[in-house]
Amino acid sequence: MSDAIKNFANQFGYKPTIENSKNLKKYKKYILSGMGGSHLSADLARIYDPSLPLVIRSDYGLPEMLAHEHKDSLFIANSYSGNTEEVIDALNQAMKEKIPSAVIAVGGKLIAIAQKNNLPYIQIPNTGIQPRSALGFNLNALFKIMGREDALEDCYKLAKVLKPNTLETKGKLIAQKIKNKIPIIYSSRANKAIAYNWKIKLNETGKIPAFYNVLPELNHNEMTGFDVKPSSKHLSKDFCFIILKDKSDHKKIQKRMAMLAKLYKKRGLKTEMLELTGKNKLEKIFTSLVIADWTAVHIARHYGLESEQVPMVEEFKRLIK
Repeated sequence: MSDAIKNFANQFGYKPTIENSKNLKKYKKYILSGMGGSHLSADLARIYDPSLPLVIRSDYGLPEMLAHEHKDSLFIANSYSGNTEEVIDALNQAMKEKIPSAVIAVGGKLIAIAQKNNLPYIQIPNTGIQPRSALGFNLNALFKIMGREDALEDCYKLAKVLKPNTLETKGKLIAQKIKNKIPIIYSSRANKAIAYNWKIKLNETGKIPAFYNVLPELNHNEMTGFDVKPSSKHLSKDFCFIILKDKSDHKKIQKRMAMLAKLYKKRGLKTEMLELTGKNKLEKIFTSLVIADWTAVHIARHYGLESEQVPMVEEFKRLIK
Protein backbone atom coordinates (compact mmCIF):
# COMPACT_ATOMS: atom_id res chain seq x y z
CA MET A 1 0.00 0.00 0.00
CA SER A 2 2.86 2.37 0.82
CA ASP A 3 4.28 2.00 -2.70
CA ALA A 4 0.91 2.85 -4.24
CA ILE A 5 0.80 6.06 -2.19
CA LYS A 6 4.40 7.02 -2.97
CA ASN A 7 3.79 6.56 -6.71
CA PHE A 8 0.33 8.14 -6.72
CA ALA A 9 1.33 11.47 -8.31
CA ASN A 10 2.57 9.63 -11.41
CA GLN A 11 -1.02 8.68 -12.24
CA PHE A 12 -1.81 12.29 -13.13
CA GLY A 13 0.76 12.12 -15.92
CA TYR A 14 -1.26 9.35 -17.60
CA LYS A 15 -2.48 10.28 -21.09
CA PRO A 16 -5.59 8.23 -21.88
CA THR A 17 -6.42 6.92 -25.34
CA ILE A 18 -10.03 6.50 -26.43
CA GLU A 19 -10.65 3.37 -28.50
CA ASN A 20 -13.53 3.55 -31.01
CA SER A 21 -13.31 7.34 -30.60
CA LYS A 22 -15.14 7.89 -33.89
CA ASN A 23 -18.31 6.82 -32.06
CA LEU A 24 -17.87 9.47 -29.36
CA LYS A 25 -19.63 12.81 -29.82
CA LYS A 26 -20.20 15.91 -27.70
CA TYR A 27 -22.96 15.60 -25.13
CA LYS A 28 -24.88 18.03 -22.94
CA LYS A 29 -24.96 15.70 -19.94
CA TYR A 30 -23.13 12.68 -18.58
CA ILE A 31 -24.33 9.78 -16.44
CA LEU A 32 -21.61 7.83 -14.66
CA SER A 33 -22.25 4.44 -13.10
CA GLY A 34 -19.62 3.37 -10.58
CA MET A 35 -19.34 1.61 -7.24
CA GLY A 36 -16.77 1.95 -4.48
CA GLY A 37 -13.49 3.42 -5.67
CA SER A 38 -14.78 3.69 -9.24
CA HIS A 39 -17.12 6.62 -8.59
CA LEU A 40 -14.83 8.55 -6.23
CA SER A 41 -13.02 10.32 -9.07
CA ALA A 42 -16.35 11.56 -10.45
CA ASP A 43 -17.29 12.92 -7.02
CA LEU A 44 -14.00 14.81 -6.90
CA ALA A 45 -14.39 16.08 -10.48
CA ARG A 46 -17.48 17.94 -9.31
CA ILE A 47 -15.43 19.73 -6.65
CA TYR A 48 -12.94 20.74 -9.35
CA ASP A 49 -15.83 22.04 -11.48
CA PRO A 50 -19.19 22.33 -9.66
CA SER A 51 -20.89 23.18 -12.97
CA LEU A 52 -19.96 19.80 -14.48
CA PRO A 53 -23.15 18.30 -16.03
CA LEU A 54 -22.54 14.93 -14.41
CA VAL A 55 -25.03 12.60 -12.70
CA ILE A 56 -23.44 9.85 -10.59
CA ARG A 57 -25.26 6.55 -10.13
CA SER A 58 -24.05 4.06 -7.51
CA ASP A 59 -26.72 1.40 -7.82
CA TYR A 60 -28.22 -1.05 -10.27
CA GLY A 61 -29.96 0.41 -13.30
CA LEU A 62 -30.19 4.00 -14.49
CA PRO A 63 -31.25 7.18 -12.71
CA GLU A 64 -34.78 8.47 -13.17
CA MET A 65 -34.56 10.88 -16.09
CA LEU A 66 -36.82 12.07 -18.87
CA ALA A 67 -36.48 10.30 -22.21
CA HIS A 68 -35.12 13.37 -24.01
CA GLU A 69 -32.47 13.80 -21.28
CA HIS A 70 -31.19 10.29 -21.96
CA LYS A 71 -30.84 11.06 -25.66
CA ASP A 72 -28.72 14.12 -24.91
CA SER A 73 -26.54 12.24 -22.41
CA LEU A 74 -23.54 9.93 -22.55
CA PHE A 75 -23.67 6.98 -20.17
CA ILE A 76 -20.23 6.11 -18.75
CA ALA A 77 -19.74 2.67 -17.21
CA ASN A 78 -16.80 2.98 -14.82
CA SER A 79 -15.48 -0.09 -13.02
CA TYR A 80 -11.81 -0.53 -12.19
CA SER A 81 -11.99 -4.33 -12.48
CA GLY A 82 -14.50 -4.21 -15.30
CA ASN A 83 -16.58 -6.85 -13.52
CA THR A 84 -18.74 -4.85 -11.09
CA GLU A 85 -22.25 -6.29 -11.42
CA GLU A 86 -24.14 -3.07 -10.67
CA VAL A 87 -22.23 -1.24 -13.41
CA ILE A 88 -22.67 -4.07 -15.92
CA ASP A 89 -26.40 -4.07 -15.16
CA ALA A 90 -26.60 -0.32 -15.74
CA LEU A 91 -24.65 -0.56 -19.01
CA ASN A 92 -26.91 -3.33 -20.30
CA GLN A 93 -29.95 -1.18 -19.53
CA ALA A 94 -28.39 1.87 -21.20
CA MET A 95 -27.65 -0.14 -24.33
CA LYS A 96 -31.17 -1.60 -24.30
CA GLU A 97 -32.60 1.93 -24.21
CA LYS A 98 -30.16 2.98 -26.95
CA ILE A 99 -28.44 5.58 -24.76
CA PRO A 100 -24.97 6.46 -26.11
CA SER A 101 -22.47 4.68 -23.87
CA ALA A 102 -18.76 4.52 -23.10
CA VAL A 103 -16.60 2.43 -20.77
CA ILE A 104 -13.68 3.04 -18.40
CA ALA A 105 -11.99 -0.06 -16.91
CA VAL A 106 -8.71 -1.97 -16.74
CA GLY A 107 -10.30 -4.99 -18.43
CA GLY A 108 -12.92 -7.57 -17.51
CA LYS A 109 -16.44 -7.92 -18.87
CA LEU A 110 -16.94 -4.20 -19.48
CA ILE A 111 -14.03 -3.93 -21.91
CA ALA A 112 -15.28 -7.09 -23.66
CA ILE A 113 -18.78 -5.57 -23.99
CA ALA A 114 -17.31 -2.32 -25.33
CA GLN A 115 -15.20 -4.16 -27.91
CA LYS A 116 -18.10 -6.36 -29.02
CA ASN A 117 -20.48 -3.41 -29.42
CA ASN A 118 -17.97 -0.85 -30.77
CA LEU A 119 -18.47 1.42 -27.78
CA PRO A 120 -15.90 4.12 -27.04
CA TYR A 121 -13.71 2.96 -24.17
CA ILE A 122 -10.57 3.74 -22.23
CA GLN A 123 -8.57 0.81 -20.88
CA ILE A 124 -6.71 2.29 -17.94
CA PRO A 125 -3.37 0.80 -16.81
CA ASN A 126 -3.58 -2.32 -14.66
CA THR A 127 -0.81 -1.75 -12.12
CA GLY A 128 -2.23 -4.15 -9.53
CA ILE A 129 -3.36 -1.43 -7.13
CA GLN A 130 -6.72 -1.26 -5.36
CA PRO A 131 -9.54 0.77 -7.01
CA ARG A 132 -9.43 3.38 -4.22
CA SER A 133 -5.77 3.96 -5.08
CA ALA A 134 -6.42 4.58 -8.78
CA LEU A 135 -8.10 7.99 -8.51
CA GLY A 136 -5.56 9.66 -10.80
CA PHE A 137 -5.99 7.15 -13.63
CA ASN A 138 -9.76 7.34 -13.26
CA LEU A 139 -9.94 11.13 -13.15
CA ASN A 140 -7.77 11.56 -16.25
CA ALA A 141 -9.84 8.98 -18.12
CA LEU A 142 -13.09 10.67 -17.11
CA PHE A 143 -11.92 14.10 -18.24
CA LYS A 144 -10.75 12.58 -21.53
CA ILE A 145 -14.12 10.94 -22.20
CA MET A 146 -15.86 14.24 -21.40
CA GLY A 147 -13.58 16.19 -23.72
CA ARG A 148 -12.20 18.35 -20.92
CA GLU A 149 -8.68 18.94 -22.21
CA ASP A 150 -8.35 21.98 -19.92
CA ALA A 151 -8.92 19.79 -16.88
CA LEU A 152 -6.47 17.21 -18.19
CA GLU A 153 -3.79 19.89 -18.44
CA ASP A 154 -4.38 20.71 -14.77
CA CYS A 155 -3.99 17.02 -13.94
CA TYR A 156 -0.70 16.84 -15.85
CA LYS A 157 0.57 19.80 -13.81
CA LEU A 158 -0.47 18.07 -10.58
CA ALA A 159 1.77 15.12 -11.47
CA LYS A 160 4.76 17.46 -11.08
CA VAL A 161 3.79 19.24 -7.85
CA LEU A 162 2.13 16.57 -5.69
CA LYS A 163 4.77 15.00 -3.41
CA PRO A 164 3.26 12.07 -1.46
CA ASN A 165 6.54 11.22 0.31
CA THR A 166 6.56 14.58 2.07
CA LEU A 167 3.07 14.04 3.51
CA GLU A 168 3.65 10.78 5.40
CA THR A 169 4.75 12.52 8.60
CA LYS A 170 1.50 14.51 8.66
CA GLY A 171 -0.58 11.39 8.16
CA LYS A 172 1.33 9.50 10.83
CA LEU A 173 0.78 12.35 13.30
CA ILE A 174 -2.97 12.34 12.66
CA ALA A 175 -3.04 8.55 13.07
CA GLN A 176 -1.37 8.94 16.47
CA LYS A 177 -4.01 11.46 17.51
CA ILE A 178 -7.02 9.39 16.48
CA LYS A 179 -5.84 5.87 17.35
CA ASN A 180 -8.21 3.87 19.54
CA LYS A 181 -11.04 6.19 18.48
CA ILE A 182 -13.79 6.05 15.84
CA PRO A 183 -13.25 9.02 13.51
CA ILE A 184 -15.99 11.15 12.03
CA ILE A 185 -14.90 13.44 9.19
CA TYR A 186 -16.63 16.80 8.72
CA SER A 187 -16.41 19.25 5.82
CA SER A 188 -18.44 21.89 4.02
CA ARG A 189 -21.03 20.60 1.58
CA ALA A 190 -18.78 21.84 -1.23
CA ASN A 191 -16.04 19.48 -0.04
CA LYS A 192 -18.32 16.56 0.78
CA ALA A 193 -16.48 14.22 -1.60
CA ILE A 194 -13.17 14.86 0.20
CA ALA A 195 -14.71 13.99 3.57
CA TYR A 196 -16.31 10.88 2.04
CA ASN A 197 -12.95 9.80 0.58
CA TRP A 198 -11.34 10.17 4.02
CA LYS A 199 -14.01 7.89 5.44
CA ILE A 200 -13.52 5.32 2.66
CA LYS A 201 -9.74 5.25 3.14
CA LEU A 202 -10.09 4.79 6.90
CA ASN A 203 -12.61 1.98 6.29
CA GLU A 204 -10.79 0.09 3.53
CA THR A 205 -7.14 0.82 4.29
CA GLY A 206 -7.30 1.46 8.04
CA LYS A 207 -9.87 -1.33 8.59
CA ILE A 208 -11.75 0.73 11.19
CA PRO A 209 -15.27 2.16 11.47
CA ALA A 210 -15.35 5.76 10.20
CA PHE A 211 -18.14 8.14 9.24
CA TYR A 212 -18.63 11.56 7.68
CA ASN A 213 -21.07 14.46 7.52
CA VAL A 214 -21.26 18.03 6.22
CA LEU A 215 -21.90 21.51 7.55
CA PRO A 216 -24.19 23.32 7.96
CA GLU A 217 -26.69 20.43 8.00
CA LEU A 218 -25.05 18.55 10.90
CA ASN A 219 -25.43 21.66 13.09
CA HIS A 220 -29.18 21.07 12.93
CA ASN A 221 -29.13 17.44 14.04
CA GLU A 222 -26.03 15.22 14.38
CA MET A 223 -24.10 17.38 16.81
CA THR A 224 -26.92 17.12 19.37
CA GLY A 225 -26.09 13.43 19.65
CA PHE A 226 -22.74 14.45 21.12
CA ASP A 227 -24.08 16.84 23.76
CA VAL A 228 -22.42 14.68 26.39
CA LYS A 229 -24.59 13.98 29.43
CA PRO A 230 -23.75 11.75 32.42
CA SER A 231 -26.27 9.07 31.40
CA SER A 232 -25.07 8.88 27.75
CA LYS A 233 -21.40 9.83 28.08
CA HIS A 234 -20.30 6.25 27.46
CA LEU A 235 -21.81 6.40 23.96
CA SER A 236 -19.62 9.35 22.88
CA LYS A 237 -16.28 8.56 24.49
CA ASP A 238 -14.92 6.45 21.61
CA PHE A 239 -15.51 9.04 18.87
CA CYS A 240 -13.10 11.67 17.55
CA PHE A 241 -13.58 14.32 14.89
CA ILE A 242 -11.52 15.61 11.97
CA ILE A 243 -12.84 18.89 10.55
CA LEU A 244 -11.60 19.68 7.03
CA LYS A 245 -11.23 23.45 6.91
CA ASP A 246 -11.00 25.29 3.60
CA LYS A 247 -10.30 29.01 3.24
CA SER A 248 -12.49 28.93 0.13
CA ASP A 249 -15.52 27.91 2.16
CA HIS A 250 -18.24 30.46 2.93
CA LYS A 251 -17.20 32.65 5.88
CA LYS A 252 -20.24 31.50 7.84
CA ILE A 253 -19.25 27.86 7.30
CA GLN A 254 -15.74 28.61 8.59
CA LYS A 255 -17.24 30.22 11.69
CA ARG A 256 -19.55 27.24 12.20
CA MET A 257 -16.56 24.89 12.06
CA ALA A 258 -14.67 26.91 14.66
CA MET A 259 -17.65 27.07 17.01
CA LEU A 260 -18.43 23.38 16.53
CA ALA A 261 -14.85 22.47 17.46
CA LYS A 262 -15.15 24.70 20.52
CA LEU A 263 -18.38 23.01 21.62
CA TYR A 264 -16.99 19.50 21.12
CA LYS A 265 -13.74 20.23 22.94
CA LYS A 266 -15.70 21.76 25.81
CA ARG A 267 -17.48 18.42 26.12
CA GLY A 268 -14.22 16.50 26.17
CA LEU A 269 -14.48 15.19 22.60
CA LYS A 270 -11.18 14.86 20.71
CA THR A 271 -11.38 17.24 17.73
CA GLU A 272 -8.75 18.06 15.10
CA MET A 273 -8.93 20.89 12.55
CA LEU A 274 -7.14 20.03 9.30
CA GLU A 275 -6.77 22.80 6.74
CA LEU A 276 -6.85 22.01 3.03
CA THR A 277 -3.66 23.34 1.46
CA GLY A 278 -2.68 23.91 -2.15
CA LYS A 279 -2.50 26.56 -4.86
CA ASN A 280 -5.65 25.34 -6.63
CA LYS A 281 -8.57 22.95 -6.18
CA LEU A 282 -6.80 19.84 -7.46
CA GLU A 283 -3.82 20.41 -5.17
CA LYS A 284 -6.14 20.92 -2.20
CA ILE A 285 -8.15 17.80 -2.97
CA PHE A 286 -5.28 15.41 -3.49
CA THR A 287 -2.91 16.78 -0.86
CA SER A 288 -5.67 16.11 1.66
CA LEU A 289 -6.39 12.65 0.28
CA VAL A 290 -2.73 11.59 0.29
CA ILE A 291 -2.62 12.63 3.96
CA ALA A 292 -5.73 10.47 4.42
CA ASP A 293 -3.93 7.56 2.74
CA TRP A 294 -0.97 7.82 5.08
CA THR A 295 -3.23 8.25 8.10
CA ALA A 296 -5.10 5.07 7.17
CA VAL A 297 -1.90 3.08 6.59
CA HIS A 298 -0.53 4.03 9.99
CA ILE A 299 -3.88 3.29 11.65
CA ALA A 300 -3.76 -0.22 10.16
CA ARG A 301 -0.20 -0.66 11.43
CA HIS A 302 -1.28 0.45 14.90
CA TYR A 303 -3.77 -2.40 15.00
CA GLY A 304 -1.41 -4.87 13.33
CA LEU A 305 -3.62 -5.16 10.25
CA GLU A 306 -2.84 -5.58 6.54
CA SER A 307 -3.79 -2.33 4.83
CA GLU A 308 -4.20 -3.11 1.13
CA GLN A 309 -6.55 -6.06 0.65
CA VAL A 310 -10.28 -6.03 1.47
CA PRO A 311 -11.09 -9.65 2.39
CA MET A 312 -14.54 -8.84 3.78
CA VAL A 313 -15.58 -7.35 0.42
CA GLU A 314 -14.36 -10.47 -1.38
CA GLU A 315 -16.18 -12.71 1.13
CA PHE A 316 -19.38 -10.73 0.55
CA LYS A 317 -19.06 -11.04 -3.24
CA ARG A 318 -18.80 -14.83 -2.91
CA LEU A 319 -21.93 -14.92 -0.76
CA ILE A 320 -24.10 -13.03 -3.27
CA LYS A 321 -23.06 -15.02 -6.35
